[in-house]
Amino acid sequence: MRVAIFTNNYLPMRGGVTTAVETLRRGLEALGHQAWVFAPRFFNGSVDPPFVFRYPSIPAPTYPDFPLAVPFSRRLARSVHDLRIDIFHAQHPFLLGRTARRLALRLGRPLVFTYHTRYEKYAHYVPLRRDWVEAAAIRWSCTFADAADLVIAPSAKIRDTLRERGVRAAMEVVPTGIELDHFVPGDRRAARAALALPAEDPILLYVGRLDREKSVERLLAAFEQVAAVLPTARFVLVGQGTQAERLREQAKRLSAGNRIEFRGVHPREALPPYYQAADLFLFASETETQGLVLAEAAACGLPAVAVSASGVDEVVANGETGILAKAEPRELADAAIALLLDPARRRAMGESARRLAEREFCARRQTGRVVALYEALLDGAGRRA
Repeated sequence: MRVAIFTNNYLPMRGGVTTAVETLRRGLEALGHQAWVFAPRFFNGSVDPPFVFRYPSIPAPTYPDFPLAVPFSRRLARSVHDLRIDIFHAQHPFLLGRTARRLALRLGRPLVFTYHTRYEKYAHYVPLRRDWVEAAAIRWSCTFADAADLVIAPSAKIRDTLRERGVRAAMEVVPTGIELDHFVPGDRRAARAALALPAEDPILLYVGRLDREKSVERLLAAFEQVAAVLPTARFVLVGQGTQAERLREQAKRLSAGNRIEFRGVHPREALPPYYQAADLFLFASETETQGLVLAEAAACGLPAVAVSASGVDEVVANGETGILAKAEPRELADAAIALLLDPARRRAMGESARRLAEREFCARRQTGRVVALYEALLDGAGRRA
């Protein structure tokens, strides 16, 4: 099978969509299929492998590190034609997603759309009236979804939300998978030594973008309260984003600020030691469709304290693999303190989290499900022809 993946987010940019695209591409390749990625051009001069095609791009006005693709290219349209694509898989409803739809229609091939993002939750990046942007984001994304031959939702909640908003296209729930042979429980002491972290201090971890929609400021406020009870506790944050400097300033103002470490962004393959070294994962975002880092933490046997929100509650089983709390620093802190003071319960939750990851988030199994959906579409297209 020959698959064209069209995405507005791709390497070297880090994030959930990039991870989902690379997991799918590698999974398709491992199963004997061919996949090409069509993405915006970055301005770092790096040389891409032959399976990557770059569209011209411009910096986003409100997020300069994010390139906006110019979604027209006769040269790339010819390349798509020459590749004899079977399936077009769009990762967004705008920019290169619309390019994928246009080319799919022109070539008479099926269009699959993965609804990765609650777009209305990102309205603050658009310098227009927020209520108008939110309404437009919902309308445009649902219209695009309804025009696809198949919509893949990362969680049942997103599927249900799309149905409530009037999307009638065929839809399947397929979470992004995790490479379970890479994200594994490990030796806590060895991981801490490798990362220059103290051997015995309680360590709380956050991995993800340091952007407004991730609500990391809640985690810093919660950690201040954790440290008041457990003064040897440390909080390690791995990631980068538009709010990084503001969050560092917030941390400096806290009495526990000297126990908060910002470790910057790391390649995904370098993340397992952080999960293995930590005692607890903290997460406060209410904008997730799945919460991929929560699945990574679970695969590494790390229990989580997270805000109870859509997407998150399908990765963290409350009371079994972690604790879901209200979106308040005090609630998050109380849950974290309770688990940090109960190592036996924390260990049992970590073991349950790994079992959950094996059951629900195996990358090979999820890619196999996507391939089966592709094949059904092609079979249906053949019958219609």
